[in-house]
Amino acid sequence: MPDSQEHEAERLEREREHRMLNKLMHAAEHAAAVWGPASRGDPDAPVVHKHDEFEQASEDDLRGFEIVTDSEGHHYAVRKKP
Repeated sequence: MPDSQEHEAERLEREREHRMLNKLMHAAEHAAAVWGPASRGDPDAPVVHKHDEFEQASEDDLRGFEIVTDSEGHHYAVRKKP
């Protein structure tokens, strides 16, 4: 591909990424306007385990997933096959 076509393709890709980012930011701003800002607790606070039915149900559900890592090092939760 000649240089001018390569530059045009790169420019179009940057514009596409910019439009996607603008859409994401607009959606985030809209969500904050509707539901208010995200609450931020103390990230260093310990997790409080209640050992209640809800927590047990969550643990049971999580047992149905396994963590896989792709060739680039990204981690994904994949539902285990029955």
